[in-house]
Amino acid sequence: MKLFKLQTLKSFWALKPPKRTLQGHPRLLVSDVYSQYESIRQGAQEIPKYFNFASDVLDKWTEIEKARRRPPNPAFWWVNGKGEEVKWSFEELGLLSRKVANMLTNECGLQKGDRIVVVLPRVPEWWLVNVACMRAGIVLIPGISQLSAKDLLYRLQASRAKCIVTDERLAPAVDAVAAQCHALETKLIVAKGTREGWLNFTDLCKNQSAEHSCVRTRLQDPMTIFFTSGTTGSPKMTEHSQGSLGFRPLLSERYWLDLTPSDVIWNTSDTGWVVASLGSVFDPWAFGACIFIHNLPQIEASTILNTLCRFPIDTLISAPTLFRMLVQNDLSNYKFMKLKHCLSGGEPLNPEVMEQWKSQTGLDIHEIYGQTEAGIICSVFRGMKIKPGSMGKAAPLFDVQIVDQNANVLPPGEQGEIAVRSKPLRPLGLFSKYVDNPQKTAASERGDFYVTGDRGVMDEDGYFQFIGRYDDIIISSGYRIGPFEVENALIEHPAVAETAVVSSPDPLRGEVVKAFVVLSPAFSSSDLESLAQDLQEHVKKTTAPYKYPRKVEFVQELPKTVTGKIKRNELRNKEWGRA
Repeated sequence: MKLFKLQTLKSFWALKPPKRTLQGHPRLLVSDVYSQYESIRQGAQEIPKYFNFASDVLDKWTEIEKARRRPPNPAFWWVNGKGEEVKWSFEELGLLSRKVANMLTNECGLQKGDRIVVVLPRVPEWWLVNVACMRAGIVLIPGISQLSAKDLLYRLQASRAKCIVTDERLAPAVDAVAAQCHALETKLIVAKGTREGWLNFTDLCKNQSAEHSCVRTRLQDPMTIFFTSGTTGSPKMTEHSQGSLGFRPLLSERYWLDLTPSDVIWNTSDTGWVVASLGSVFDPWAFGACIFIHNLPQIEASTILNTLCRFPIDTLISAPTLFRMLVQNDLSNYKFMKLKHCLSGGEPLNPEVMEQWKSQTGLDIHEIYGQTEAGIICSVFRGMKIKPGSMGKAAPLFDVQIVDQNANVLPPGEQGEIAVRSKPLRPLGLFSKYVDNPQKTAASERGDFYVTGDRGVMDEDGYFQFIGRYDDIIISSGYRIGPFEVENALIEHPAVAETAVVSSPDPLRGEVVKAFVVLSPAFSSSDLESLAQDLQEHVKKTTAPYKYPRKVEFVQELPKTVTGKIKRNELRNKEWGRA
């Protein structure tokens, strides 16, 4: 089954950086799982019809580990800053994930194709559920831990999930809406105690058998559904397959992470985002690397820096916000144990931050660009020349171009929309569809391309630069925020007659949410400062707290078209014109 053009892949391998050695190990270890797919990468063999990441990758690493052909690195390493620590080998990961797979099928009654919502912070159980779902063919739907009851209600109803896994902090919010979720049959709680109406994850898992036969899954079978924000309407369900998430790293992206089994990688992303799947599950484990996780209830610069000093972390992935925070410290006071590769994604990183980081640590920051729908689209691969302000070249398997409104490819230097060629053959790595939304799925394509909605430009060397969103999506600290969701929350407040939400420049977060508010007559003479704070608190309680407007401006009226549509671009231009 050929899902991509081999010429695109071969052209990448011709440009790949030279092989390196690491701690005496050759670049590709003998019997490396990744090396077993070399014939497919070279076009000598077709992509298999069946594939399962748990059995075809993780269990293969267990075999290599048992044969002592892998360095004595854990596969998973978790700490919480309170002295607690978890380390699993691939064998232990396999054993525990089989027990969880049996729990999900035997105790929760889930079958292949059923959907499960998982809303957990950075705790080991999140990784166990991920692998267990692979083994059982259950479709995973991750969510960030800041979701409100309203957010949970929408996700449970839209997905028709039969089971939810969460912790004691969010359990009350689930209970408040569960009666309205008719498909929901089972609630699993990750907690030390018990809760009425819930099954305790740990207690139930203890009694499960460690024997489990991994289901047979096709490459195109659904694997994960991510909820992603749009400019209008509620978040869309973006479906990825066994191939687009699990098989993709075996063919393509060794060089955006550049990992070996000797490496330890730390990705600070929230568990609800696609970058957590890419950088904290599939891509590192495809290469047999160790995934390091710090629970990080709150992101604090001192915690990040001290962790890099205490643990042998080779690779760090984080949002630009974190690097902006870190360079505000005197980094000469910190000596990183092993750090040698830094990556930043989610939004553009300021060149001055890259310069400050480089001058104080001697390390470059490699930018990556991607979307929920496509994973990594562009990247500054290790060994490539770094151009400040550029997000690198097209990722392997993707033919990335700049196109106009008619899907015509534009020459270097001309601004247009960043697009990935999707016809005549859809590349491995692109999402399958927006679930239950064929209109949105169709609208994501223009001519022969999947269009990202992002404006950009490509130079003569094939480097891409991000210009901005074609639509109104706000990307703050790496979080995608749809203005419609914030406006809906604001309009529920009795003081708000009308509102429009746009991005506004911010030196730390890149951009933040700003709300322009037209007040109801009864509130026109209020204390505006305290009212602004009241509106912010209202949004935090109504939807996920990270979406709240950090800036509020009260206006008499909003600019509109002759048909009554709010001209958000005018408001946005006004904001960015002040920067």
